[in-house]
Amino acid sequence: MTGQRILVVGAGFAGATYARNLAEAGHSVTILDKRDHIGGNAYDFVDQSGTRIHRYGPHLFHTNNEEVVHWLARWGDWVRYDHRVRALLPSGLTAPLPINRRTLEIVFGVHLADAEAAQALLARVSTEIEHPAHAADYLHSRIGKELTDLFFRPYTKKMWALDLEELDADVVKRLPLRFDDEDRYFPQDRFQLMPRHGYTAIFERILDHANIKVELGQAFCRGMGRDYEAAFLSVPIDEYYSGCFGPLPYRSIRFEHATKVKQPEMSWAVTNFTDSGLWTRETAWHMLPHHDNGLASGTHTREEACDYTDNDFERYYPVRTSDGRFQKIYEQYAKLADETPQITFIGRCGLYQYLDMHQVINQSLLGVRRWLRRHG
Repeated sequence: MTGQRILVVGAGFAGATYARNLAEAGHSVTILDKRDHIGGNAYDFVDQSGTRIHRYGPHLFHTNNEEVVHWLARWGDWVRYDHRVRALLPSGLTAPLPINRRTLEIVFGVHLADAEAAQALLARVSTEIEHPAHAADYLHSRIGKELTDLFFRPYTKKMWALDLEELDADVVKRLPLRFDDEDRYFPQDRFQLMPRHGYTAIFERILDHANIKVELGQAFCRGMGRDYEAAFLSVPIDEYYSGCFGPLPYRSIRFEHATKVKQPEMSWAVTNFTDSGLWTRETAWHMLPHHDNGLASGTHTREEACDYTDNDFERYYPVRTSDGRFQKIYEQYAKLADETPQITFIGRCGLYQYLDMHQVINQSLLGVRRWLRRHG
């Protein structure tokens, strides 16, 4: 059967990917979003200074998935961007992140002739732990206690409101460790791109289809799904089921914007703060391609992590603990969702997963194709 009436909730990458593919297959799609804009957390705009900024923090596309890149290329031009991050140390110096040879030289005040010397230093300071039980174990086994306490312990407490001993090791495994001078944040990914005209323009193209109707400022209510043959929901799954198994917590972000004079010697976009103060990181937007306003000053944005309940229930990062207690709660909700096959939960909030943009798109392309094979 074709031409079904389908509801999609959420106009971010998950919802937009589902909506476009369903529309191209001949279905009539209504997409709702409680916010006043499309694009989800990838939404960007040009601010009063003329700087392009991302309202919900920097979104940096990187992947090895060529199919996802080809799909995105349908909707606009993309340009190469190699992301770099430096950490501000207590000394006032900055050092590359992820940790590389130069980071070790700066922190320990030594000269390391080559990658082998860097590897030997880390072997001396690290602790052998065969089966790491949590993030602290994993980091101690890789970089030792001093580097762990400098780069990860205060940051983790601010970001997650957890000690490293409480945090799932998979959260910190995402950061690679290098022994050479490679200072790009994603050197392992073939495709590191930014949209030439911004993410919002990409979403405008994706959702520009005769079979797609977009309704913004429209909160989803559970009964709305009855008017459609199928619904794809990028909504918090625990909220949908009225928290019957308990809440699924998230960390959220508050943002502070300021106009600053640009520093010509700056060669990186994001600075991480290693202290125990309020801020986790700061983005200099003019360092991203096609974000600069061409003036002497531009917008910088600092981030403060907080609980989602303290930030109007804006959900950013699912909390992953070393005992997996929240994942077990999610699995109860997922089992309950299996009993309503006409509803599919999608995206970060629907699946309670931390997902990069390419993962969301890939997951959505695979999911919508499975649904179309079954339903036409």
